[in-house]
Amino acid sequence: MTNELLQTIFSRRSIRKYTTEPVSKADIQTLLEAAMAAPSASNIKPWHFVVVTERETLDALADAHPHGKMLSQATLCIAVCGDPDLSRYWEQDCSAATENLLVAAAALNLGAVWLGVHPRDDRIDFTRRILGIPETIAPLNLISIGHPAEEKEPRTQYDEARVHRGGW
Repeated sequence: MTNELLQTIFSRRSIRKYTTEPVSKADIQTLLEAAMAAPSASNIKPWHFVVVTERETLDALADAHPHGKMLSQATLCIAVCGDPDLSRYWEQDCSAATENLLVAAAALNLGAVWLGVHPRDDRIDFTRRILGIPETIAPLNLISIGHPAEEKEPRTQYDEARVHRGGW
């Protein structure tokens, strides 16, 4: 594992504990640029991103999401949203953008974790309400981000039983 990019991919882990140090504006910009470098069907780019740094909003999301308690420690949340009217592949496109964002966070030595929103109606509703997302835009997930207060070893989760060569 000598390739730096592969090392970053393997070191990307779900981090749920953060310091109080805010994520810099430059790092936020880099995260968004990395997300928007993702491929999308027909290059339509149906994504939208809601950047949240306000403590009150982070706390409201932490209270609302059943698995989002770490948002009460995070200094940044990025909601990845898609426009279903632009592309029927918005979920795949926004998932690719999300993975780019997560890998970029690892490369910047930030901690992050993906919190699912779509397709759960209750999660979609509170995310729309708290963040003021229009009805025509679908929130896919919330990404909790911050400077890590925990460290996890790089790993691969390779499982040969999940690999089917030449067919199933």
